[in-house]
Amino acid sequence: MNDLSEQAALTGDYVLDATRTRIGFVSRAMLISTVRGRFEEFEGGAHLDGEDPSKSEVRLTLRTRGLRTGNARRDEHLRGADFLDGDHHPDITFTSTRVRRTGATRFTLTGDLTIRGTTGPVTVDLELTGTGNGTGIGTGDHIAFTGRGILNRRDWNVRWGGRLLADKVTLELEVALIHYAQR
Repeated sequence: MNDLSEQAALTGDYVLDATRTRIGFVSRAMLISTVRGRFEEFEGGAHLDGEDPSKSEVRLTLRTRGLRTGNARRDEHLRGADFLDGDHHPDITFTSTRVRRTGATRFTLTGDLTIRGTTGPVTVDLELTGTGNGTGIGTGDHIAFTGRGILNRRDWNVRWGGRLLADKVTLELEVALIHYAQR
């Protein structure tokens, strides 16, 4: 999929394929260990413009109740008032504001991320890693991206833990999108 003319054929509306998408994060805890987590409940989609990626749009909603790190006690704490405050803010949302091609299959995606009622900008570097025909799901094609971005949790008023927790959180994305053919 290095040929830009092939990417033009990807123009259309897509939804997240929840079975093939992983939305995760990595952070340092107590400055000696790494905590990895993921969101198991989410929805979203995109309008992709393969000829002019700057006209593409992405939206994503993560459910805080779907956060998992492999430790139930820690998960409850992260969903609670000290961190995501899921009782008052059950969703984390992302809406793109800019898409820019940076290479044949590389893009930067910038948008507004809302956590705990606070909205701020975040940028994710993405790579188009594959395309394929549908495998019995829907009637369309699949597109896959991987990506990473870094945010400072304090920018979204997640301040608990002081020096026990690193301020930087790395976002890790493995995203599969399904294009549904017009009928």
